[in-house]
Amino acid sequence: MGTEISINNTLTNKYNMHRTIKIKILISIFFLWGGPGHDVSAQSPAERPNFIVIITDDQGYGDVGYMGNDAIITPNLDQMARTGLRLDRHYSAPVCSPTRASLLTGRYPTRMGVFYWGHSLRPQEQSIANVLKGHGYQTGFFGKWHLGSIRDGQPTSPGAHGFETWYAAANFYENDPWMSHNGLPVQLKGESSDVTVELALDYIMTAKEKEDPFLIFICLGSPHLPHEAAEYLKNLYPDQPENMQNYLGEITGIDLAVGKLRKQLRAWNLSDNTLVWFSSDNGGKFPEGNNHNLKDQKGTLYEGGIRIPALIEWPGKVGPGINTVATGTVDVFPTLLELAGVDDSVVSHPLDGISLVPLIEGKVTERPDPLGFWTYPEIKGQGMKNDQIFEDYKQYLNGELDASQLNEGLLNGPDHNYPGMEQYPYSGSYAWIENQWKLLQVDGMYKLFNVVADPGENNDLSNQHPERVQRMKQKLQTWLGDVVQSIHGKDYK
Repeated sequence: MGTEISINNTLTNKYNMHRTIKIKILISIFFLWGGPGHDVSAQSPAERPNFIVIITDDQGYGDVGYMGNDAIITPNLDQMARTGLRLDRHYSAPVCSPTRASLLTGRYPTRMGVFYWGHSLRPQEQSIANVLKGHGYQTGFFGKWHLGSIRDGQPTSPGAHGFETWYAAANFYENDPWMSHNGLPVQLKGESSDVTVELALDYIMTAKEKEDPFLIFICLGSPHLPHEAAEYLKNLYPDQPENMQNYLGEITGIDLAVGKLRKQLRAWNLSDNTLVWFSSDNGGKFPEGNNHNLKDQKGTLYEGGIRIPALIEWPGKVGPGINTVATGTVDVFPTLLELAGVDDSVVSHPLDGISLVPLIEGKVTERPDPLGFWTYPEIKGQGMKNDQIFEDYKQYLNGELDASQLNEGLLNGPDHNYPGMEQYPYSGSYAWIENQWKLLQVDGMYKLFNVVADPGENNDLSNQHPERVQRMKQKLQTWLGDVVQSIHGKDYK
């Protein structure tokens, strides 16, 4: 299909003509595709929706135009925000691999020992791809995996976790990326987000001819470091320093790729029966990342580390609207499960997420279950450089390296050694979110914030609400104990 140069030229011309109104000029036609209150849960087998989950890498809460960021060009995401459902209090893990594990399983990544980058998704876990594949869905994965091996036949590969077709990068990637096509290394040519969406569109072109619906994960490598935007994207930001030209250019590259996907879904008459769920994998990283009015950045449990931009688009079924109820990446699994008409009795492990179908239908104003977070510094992240991994992988296939020499991530089994988990208090920091209230423990000190009234977490209210602190602390402690049991495999059947 190729990069849409005409769109790129239009962006450049509008940018240079009048920066402050570039988004309004670029989007001239809007379609209001229904609103909250539509019934989305009653699906007959013939009407089961398609699902596309799009994940960006380190995109900050404020790295979109619809959040009031005039320095960035994101017309397609801004249109999705107008016509779909904005999840303005959507939470992830503070770093990448844990979030990806939670998306696939509907469980807190801490339960699986996936605390940091490069930690593999346990073979014992059940993914949404496993489940929906078993109920007639076609399944495809495209982009950053970062949950284990990209070799075929390995227990932590995308194929082992339910994806029939996959092009997987081991970690973040730039332009002309190497990926593993069902275990075979291939190098793609083009802007990183564009080539990834092209792979997904090629898959959809075939999948749409079949009766069965599809589930697709598109996990983009941008705007993660080292920020190397294509020249035509950098040129959209002539007044910015080079680091920001690259960073903002990569985000606009994401936006154009999302726009290409949405345009093609409409051209193929698929949009009305396809839910598209867009989000980042964690907060933005300074100095380039923009986390709006939130405190701190990627890697922390402050709002800037775990609150992410998120949108749901499903014409005629979802939106428009702005949701401020606390939601999380753990909610993707149970939501898609319900929309697919699959009873949750098929799920072998306890889920932490909740179905957002009642929220989409406008039936809830508060989250019934809290959200828990835990960073555990005793086990560090494992570096995985995509290009080096593929160079080693090619040598392995040529018989020049042994499999033991390949970097395939850190597998966290139930028998893994987790020092400092013998009894509470456990090592690390925790956060516990009950609707507008957030209890945060950092360096052994507990703080209480009303993150609706105070998203910047400037006012510690723990002294004003000691009873609430004690009550939330007790619930947090109980949850941590339950998570430790899961880490050691107690909830595997």
